[in-house]
Amino acid sequence: MSDERRLRELQQNFAAHLRDPANAPAPAGVEERRLAVYRELFLNNVSGLLAGTFPVLHAILGIERWQRLARDFYRDHRCRTPLFLEIAREFVDYLGDEREAQPADPPFLHELAHYEWIELALSIEEQALADVAADPAGDLLRGVPVLSPLAWPLAYRFPVHRLSPDFQPAEPPADPSFYIARRDRDDRVGFLHVNAVTLRLVERLQQAPGLTGAEQLEALAQEVPQLDRAAVLDGGATTLRELLDADVVLGTRPG
Repeated sequence: MSDERRLRELQQNFAAHLRDPANAPAPAGVEERRLAVYRELFLNNVSGLLAGTFPVLHAILGIERWQRLARDFYRDHRCRTPLFLEIAREFVDYLGDEREAQPADPPFLHELAHYEWIELALSIEEQALADVAADPAGDLLRGVPVLSPLAWPLAYRFPVHRLSPDFQPAEPPADPSFYIARRDRDDRVGFLHVNAVTLRLVERLQQAPGLTGAEQLEALAQEVPQLDRAAVLDGGATTLRELLDADVVLGTRPG
C-alpha cells in the first residue's frame, strides 16, 4: 500500500470514528486521550454553530436533547458544502428529509428550524434591492407591482413565531400560520404575520409578475368567491400600499 493511500485510509477511519465513535473503531496508534479531545471539539463546534442559528429550538429542546440531535446530524448527514454558513441549511434538510421522528421530538421540530433558518438565509442572500428596477412612487393599481426578490411567502401548520419553552403545542391549530419574510432596504430581516389572502396576493406577484395591481386584485377576488369582491379589491389596494412601506413591494415596473 502506497503512503498516499495509507494516509487517505487513516483520514477516513479517523473521520468515521469522530462521527460515530460507538460503531467506528479508532485508528490504531492514536492515543485515546487525544481522540477524546477531538471528539468533543468537533461535536461542540457543530453543536455551537447550530445553536447560534436556531436559538429558540435550542432553548426548547434543552441541553440533553439538543446535544443528541446535534450528534445525530453530525453522525448521519453527509454535508454537500464545506461552507459554515450553509451547514444550517443542511441541518434543515436533514430534519425534513432524512431524520426519522423520535418520540422526544416536538411535532413542530422541522417547521421551527426552517423558520429560524430563513432569517440567516435572507441575511446572506447576495441580491441587493438597489439593483432592482422599480419606481417607488408608481401607481400600484395601474402599474405593474415589483415584488422584492428578498420577500418570501411562508406557511406553517404551527404558529412558529409564538413557540418557546413556555408554549409548545402538541397539535397544530385548526388554521395554519402565514408569513412574509423579507429583508428591507436597510438590510434588516423581519417577518410579517399575514392572513391567507395577503399571502396569496404575494404569491400571485411572484407567479404572474406582468399583471397590473388592479389585474392582480381582480384575479385574487375570483380565487376567493366566498369573500365580498369589493372588500377584496379595497382591502387589496390598502395591502399593496402596506407591502410597499415594508419593502415587500418595491414600487412599479418603470416605463
